[in-house]
Amino acid sequence: MEQKAKNVSPFSSESRNAYVIGHITEAMLSLLRDKPVHEITVSELCTAAGVGRTSFYRNFETKEDIIRAHIRKLSHGWADKLKETPGLPFHEAIRQVFSHLEEHREFYGLLYERGLIDLLKDILLDLCGFAPEQEVVAAYASAYVAFLLYGWIEVWLRRGMCETAEELAEYLE
Repeated sequence: MEQKAKNVSPFSSESRNAYVIGHITEAMLSLLRDKPVHEITVSELCTAAGVGRTSFYRNFETKEDIIRAHIRKLSHGWADKLKETPGLPFHEAIRQVFSHLEEHREFYGLLYERGLIDLLKDILLDLCGFAPEQEVVAAYASAYVAFLLYGWIEVWLRRGMCETAEELAEYLE
């Protein structure tokens, strides 16, 4: 009798994990369109994603961590570019940040609508170079810029995302 080959996934464990994270993220965003995050259960999320609860807890501690990870993924390219350009004029940094927000306006609009826009704070603090171990003046200066950006983002969302990145940058030139 001929032996059959084991059913082995063609994905590496890294690929499988990216696949699981992608499905969990898609399911979270889909469910978030219908109801607030506090009404979404982990079981409901896992069912919608087609994964087990173990997969969720292997990758995330909370439902909000899914959104934080998605924000990091979306902001990875432009945030790194901003960090690598330390002498960039502030109006140009504003242009780049708001260009990113415009590009993903549906996602950020959903976060605002669901009261989750504060999840941007950590990303902005990191972007502005904040670290708790910084000297006092540097730490507060980094936080000042991060929260200034956060304030502009929140006002932009409250106003219905009307102004373009170009217009907002021009206000600072």
